[in-house]
Amino acid sequence: MAQAVGIRFRSAGKIYDFDPAGFVVSVGDAVVVSTVRGQEYGIVAREAGEVETPDSQLRPVLRLADYADAEQHARMHDLGTQAFAVAHAAIERLRLDMDLVECEYTFDGHHVTCFFTAEERVDFRELVRDLQNRLGCRVEMRQVGVRDEAKILGGLGLCGRPMCCTSFLTEFQSVSIRMAKDQGLSLNPSRITGNCGRLLCCLRFEQVESGRTTKAAVTSGA
Repeated sequence: MAQAVGIRFRSAGKIYDFDPAGFVVSVGDAVVVSTVRGQEYGIVAREAGEVETPDSQLRPVLRLADYADAEQHARMHDLGTQAFAVAHAAIERLRLDMDLVECEYTFDGHHVTCFFTAEERVDFRELVRDLQNRLGCRVEMRQVGVRDEAKILGGLGLCGRPMCCTSFLTEFQSVSIRMAKDQGLSLNPSRITGNCGRLLCCLRFEQVESGRTTKAAVTSGA
């Protein structure tokens, strides 16, 4: 067993385990950590505790983030916006059948990841070469699904609140039309699908709550 602290790199993102490396951190603290892509700026989402991952497989927390680190993180975000404009223009120029979603720099600025959606396989080798020459850093293209696209872009759901995937849902779970039927909902697609065009994630939450309610009613004899 090893001691690990949980770090999140984006709102409602997946939590990754890191070696606290002797640092005492609390939930909400900003830290700089070592990752396979280089240094990254993240937020502590889970305090240190035992995990089954061996110490040798955990990358370390490098330091508690200070004001300069926060400014660097903001600069990388701005650079990502600029890279998006460059990449979008290059995609149009090369006439590639893909939709760019976001460009994200690592904290050290040595690596940028371009997230995109596409209906079919895309040969983006020329695009990568072009972007590496223009941006002066390593470029990685990463294809994502429509649910991931909605999570990255954000927005409001049918309820008028921020979408579940951007506010608290860390991982997508399967949702079926049977859940809508069990809850007696209209099967009108406009009422049971989210901004991503897939079935609403909250159908699964309501299914769980509905099951609890039914079980409680049977137990009480109602």
